[in-house]
Amino acid sequence: MDLLLILTYTALCVFIFKVFRIPLNKWSVPTAVLGGVLLIGALIFTMNYNHPYSELSREYFVTTPIVAPVGGIVVEVPVQQGQTIEKGDVLFKVDPVPYQNRVASLKAQLKSAEMDLDRARQLMTKGAAARRDLDLAQAQVDRLKPELANALYDLERTTVTAPSRGRVAQLIARPGLMASTMPLRPLMVFVPQESHHLVAWFRQNSLLRLVPGDEAEVTFDGIPGEVFSATVLSVAPVIAEGQLQASGNLITATGNQIPGRIPVIINITDEKFAAYANQVPGGAFGQAAVYSEHFHHVAVMRKILLRMAAWMNYLFPFH
Repeated sequence: MDLLLILTYTALCVFIFKVFRIPLNKWSVPTAVLGGVLLIGALIFTMNYNHPYSELSREYFVTTPIVAPVGGIVVEVPVQQGQTIEKGDVLFKVDPVPYQNRVASLKAQLKSAEMDLDRARQLMTKGAAARRDLDLAQAQVDRLKPELANALYDLERTTVTAPSRGRVAQLIARPGLMASTMPLRPLMVFVPQESHHLVAWFRQNSLLRLVPGDEAEVTFDGIPGEVFSATVLSVAPVIAEGQLQASGNLITATGNQIPGRIPVIINITDEKFAAYANQVPGGAFGQAAVYSEHFHHVAVMRKILLRMAAWMNYLFPFH
């Protein structure tokens, strides 16, 4: 853009000097050059501050590690890696036989305990049993009921289902694999569909020009030549470089990191992005620009620059 402005200004100066026949001397030439430096510099500085640009933009996503809630042998894995699944679809099943046997045993014990309780009540009404016998029978029933409920709960958890609509990003589970609750070792990594969000990292100098609702544009390295309209959804209230965690160390100025960038969540509103949404993987890299309401007429410079960057994505030096 700076080169384009210089060439445009040079052409304008040549035109003015020719039409108005201004002589080339030690006053006119330096004045034209100095005027160009001031004019172009003012335009660039005004654009950079009021319409910030981030060359570090990435589509982030939240992953859900799927861990076996109960231990046992994996007997069925009906999903495939990368497959889109709906909420409630079966991800994998653990052998339910030990848990079914536990439920059957507790049901039998509970039935026997309830029969003993009924017998104790009958004997007590006839005066042939003490109150203590009735209390012991009742305690046995009260103990077995929650045990049976827990056993039924564990049996239900032998079938692991999808927590929401999304995709299995990494599938490790296979029939015959021993699933263990401890240590926590995920059998697959699930990516919820609604977890994707685009974050652009802006320099702190641009803080006062990053306002939720402002117009923005985004381009992805993987979609050369395309620029998508968007809006600023939110500006993160904190940055990682300032966080403190509980420890025995006092805060110190030595060894501080370089100033961190401000994470800004961008919402792509362009309808044409729907055609590329399934092709843009989570973690895709790109660039973003925000157009504030200040000096809005200068935003055209930033829009031209962003489009130039989008077309430059067709070129890369790697083989």
